[in-house]
Amino acid sequence: MEKLGVKVEYIFHSGFTVETKNHFLVFDYYKGDLNIKDKKTYIFSTHSHEDHFNPAILDLDGDIKYIFSDDIEIQSQRDITFMRAYKSIFLDDLQIKTYSSTDLGVSFFVKVDGINIFFAGDLNWWAWDNDTPKEKESMEYLFKKKIGRMEEEKVDIAFFPVDPRLEDNYYMGGQYFIDKLKPKYFFPMHFGDNHSKNEKFIHKMEDSNTHIVNIEHRNQVFEL
Repeated sequence: MEKLGVKVEYIFHSGFTVETKNHFLVFDYYKGDLNIKDKKTYIFSTHSHEDHFNPAILDLDGDIKYIFSDDIEIQSQRDITFMRAYKSIFLDDLQIKTYSSTDLGVSFFVKVDGINIFFAGDLNWWAWDNDTPKEKESMEYLFKKKIGRMEEEKVDIAFFPVDPRLEDNYYMGGQYFIDKLKPKYFFPMHFGDNHSKNEKFIHKMEDSNTHIVNIEHRNQVFEL
């Protein structure tokens, strides 16, 4: 697998940091040990659910820029850019696009230091066992339509839900995403401390050319 020169740290649940050559990115910090590096720092929050957004991140010291979904209603003197779905901006050296979600808020596609990062937030194929046939059909249609809008993107690193609460359907969204976008690296997320489906997902996707990262504990660091 091609080396990207990137360091990724799993914080908790859907919280990750990504350190590139010149930048430090934080995605969907909820709780846990967060160590900001002495680089240009950007903090992303995909939506206002408490397991994806903690307002305490606004209390961090330093020259930090924040990129939030526009459903996050908060007032602050910090440097915050609010974005809705299907928008694109340049922020310093970053190119940031937003895509939609199958829940609340947005997902982020970020180009930084030559690396393409996709962070899904709560975009997933939420196939719950107790859904009605009509609900299942609607979710499948909605999810595949949203993925279809980004199929031309080249993704180096993807962060995407592999949620054990979906039971036997845990893999469906991630598998479809990998089949369509073929990221180089795929980080499962949205599982708290329940890693039970991660190894199963790795085995299920062993024939793909995507490297599925095996997350085993908080503050695990990966050098890509």
